[in-house]
Amino acid sequence: MNALKKEPVKIKELETKKRIGSFEEVIAGYMEEEALEEASRCLQCKNPVCIAGCPVEIDIKKFIYQITQKDYKGAYSTIREKNDFPSMCGRVCPAEYQCRKACVLTKKGSPFASEQAINIHFLERFVGDYGIKNSLEIPIKKDERLSKTRVAVVGSGPAGLCCAGELARQGIKVVVFESLHKTGGVLRYGIPPFRLPREILDFEINYLKRLGVEIVPNFIVGRTRTLDELFREGYSCIFLGLGAGTPSFLGVNRENLCNIYSANEFLTRVNLMSAYEFPKAHTPVNIGNNIIVIGGGNTAMDAARAAIRLQKMNGIAPNTTIFYRRTEVEMPARRLEIAHAKEEGVKFQFLVQPKGFTGNESGFVSKIECIKCQLGEPDASGRRRPVPIEGSNFETPCDVAIIAVGLQANQVLTSVTPQLKTDKYKDVVVAPDTMETSIEKVFAGGDIVGGEGTVIEAMGMAKKASRAILGLLSKK
Repeated sequence: MNALKKEPVKIKELETKKRIGSFEEVIAGYMEEEALEEASRCLQCKNPVCIAGCPVEIDIKKFIYQITQKDYKGAYSTIREKNDFPSMCGRVCPAEYQCRKACVLTKKGSPFASEQAINIHFLERFVGDYGIKNSLEIPIKKDERLSKTRVAVVGSGPAGLCCAGELARQGIKVVVFESLHKTGGVLRYGIPPFRLPREILDFEINYLKRLGVEIVPNFIVGRTRTLDELFREGYSCIFLGLGAGTPSFLGVNRENLCNIYSANEFLTRVNLMSAYEFPKAHTPVNIGNNIIVIGGGNTAMDAARAAIRLQKMNGIAPNTTIFYRRTEVEMPARRLEIAHAKEEGVKFQFLVQPKGFTGNESGFVSKIECIKCQLGEPDASGRRRPVPIEGSNFETPCDVAIIAVGLQANQVLTSVTPQLKTDKYKDVVVAPDTMETSIEKVFAGGDIVGGEGTVIEAMGMAKKASRAILGLLSKK
């Protein structure tokens, strides 16, 4: 059969009723026969533009062909040449905005991938999971000249872990300093287990440890040690993967009422501190009858999907609603996550903008006031600007609100390091070709550089920085 006439192989998912009663992974992944069928749809284009759509430039054409030949070990090696974390990225990468959008089966000019585009991310996940199940190892070509060099990596999120892996594979001694008590950064505290199971994340991190990467938790660079002190301790270079851990708020009346969470706090309690297992886990989280999540990105989807599960698990009739000031078309969240949220019972109210909150006598939120909007001219983001409609204010019950309108730069380090140049958003300024900062031999990547972005974009910056670090240390 002609590949163009084949329908995409639909991924198997956990039944909706079972989903919202637990934090079990929703997507089951391809079985071998399904992966072979989906891989056979690939046209093996002479000019595989999908590769340019991948921030770390995986040879997508090659690894999909290897799947068709049942050469899964070869496919694993091909992916791992560019990406140390295929099982993780196959689960959380926004492929519909990246490699799948670039697939020739997507119509030109489409804002995201069409249904006919090859499911590249699911095939990557299949290969990554095959590697885990079969304990595949990738040959390491260490440069003995670099064996005595040491590099410090600040932060164990996707940028930090990627940089650490790239350098460790060359024989460099890498030490990762993490401020929290567990490793993974936003991968652990921001992404729920139903999207990224903890055993997958732990496997990917443990792989780095097998490479010789040392991870030091509960260590705040900028407080526990300064950059100058790390250099004096013998580190040749430093990579900053600090992330963007400071939540943004709405700036509206009575936003400080009890039971109004930033999505950062809410998800940290749920994901990192396992509040969904309370009281087995010691960290609680308040769950109400009328939960409102404000925002339209992946974080908002994660918060809403976690909230509706917690309602169900606590015997509360699921009633979680996302408020977004534009329409669904403009939502930056992954199409897959929006679809899953709807399937799980999350409600959506579009073209509404919060104006303030009302509290009860005990200081807890009880209502949210909003104003309706209409779309105006495009703004700097290219999306049509929401314009409030005068006189359209309304109130709705709300006993828990979760604010998911973005994150700002983590300033713990930059506030005590004045020589580290930042921009007006307090993001670290870097040289675009090398990712080197204003401080010699200090590099940076991920959300601390470009603002809040995706896992794979952070890894792309980390790979660029690691190449620059390797070049610098090789010359030395």
